[in-house]
Amino acid sequence: MIQTKRLVRAAMVSLAAFVALHARPARAVDPFEVEVYDGEANEPGAPGLELHANAVASGRRESIAPELPSNHQSHFTLEPSFGLLPWWELGGYLQSALLGDGAFEYAGAKLRSKFVTPRSFSDHVRLGLNLEVSLLPEHYDRNRWGMEVRPIAAYEDKRWLFAFNPIVDIALAGPDSHEGPSFEPAAMAVIKVFEVASLGVEYYGNLGSFSGFASWRDQEHYLFEVVNLLAVSHVEFNAGIGEGFTAGSNPITVKMIIGYTWEKSESRL
Repeated sequence: MIQTKRLVRAAMVSLAAFVALHARPARAVDPFEVEVYDGEANEPGAPGLELHANAVASGRRESIAPELPSNHQSHFTLEPSFGLLPWWELGGYLQSALLGDGAFEYAGAKLRSKFVTPRSFSDHVRLGLNLEVSLLPEHYDRNRWGMEVRPIAAYEDKRWLFAFNPIVDIALAGPDSHEGPSFEPAAMAVIKVFEVASLGVEYYGNLGSFSGFASWRDQEHYLFEVVNLLAVSHVEFNAGIGEGFTAGSNPITVKMIIGYTWEKSESRL
């Protein structure tokens, strides 16, 4: 019996050591674009413009150099977009950051290409794929060059909207490039209120590299309570407050998205 207990104890110690050696810190959830894609795209020939703004009211005070700690950072992203075909939209991001000491910095740029099922595909189901390439300063991504592969699945009816984005993030260079892709799922569930607004929740996570997920402590998991404006045509408004649920998450983040999409006829005026 004593020998058995020793063997069990040795096995548990070995397992704990294995997890500690193979679990890696997760790369951060994208702090500049806190959004779940729902499979919508601009109509062909129609431009759009969004402003993403969020602030880490209470955040992590430590980071892996040369990245800056996220505590009291505010992020601003300008996102132009243009519909090429009923199933294809191009877009980009121009990012900036306001630091806790008042410094305002350029925070990088991204290009994206979004493919979605056309409106004739289904009355309720939308599918898609968004591809992004980014080049960011080391203060905001220690790898600098990155790529995002974002599958999109959504269901919408007169009362509900559900969406799921099982995001795969890839470091194209830098210290994390040898670890391979990481898994950053995002999801949304909202209920519509008299076609005026919708209320619900959004989830964002980062589990770490597929080659060895980070420990629960180092993973990021956020739940945002959100409101969306539906009553004004062509206008997007999304706002929310998010809470982090692990030591690797920022405790409190607030976010807002304001956007406008022109009709094709309006863009010619």
